[in-house]
Amino acid sequence: MTILLFVMLGIFIFMMFRRNKKTKDQQVTLQSQFAPGVEVMTSFGLFGRIVSMDDDENKVVLELSPGNLATVHRQAVTKIVEPAVAAEDEPTVVPDDASSLAAEETGTPSSETPDETLKRLNDEGKKDS
Repeated sequence: MTILLFVMLGIFIFMMFRRNKKTKDQQVTLQSQFAPGVEVMTSFGLFGRIVSMDDDENKVVLELSPGNLATVHRQAVTKIVEPAVAAEDEPTVVPDDASSLAAEETGTPSSETPDETLKRLNDEGKKDS
């Protein structure tokens, strides 16, 4: 019985080291892809583009928006963001005037008074009880 316990403990320790090695390999692969101009996401949810990197001090300068720079630790950058591919099947149509953007009215306008609306809304709430 004790032999089985030691075998289970050994398997557990082996799996722990294996998982740590895989995580470290993934992190090294990710950090090797860092270069100026790459869109990235930090561990705290900021999206930006890499402007410059300082390997000696492990710092990365990100441009969050035009003219807005942030310096973060290299390990804070956790994901490379792939640019979204826009659908090229349908061209975007921009109207010449705002009249086409207004919602079209369907049917006739309601002739309900404010008191009738209030009564109707109060009665709808009582249907559930």
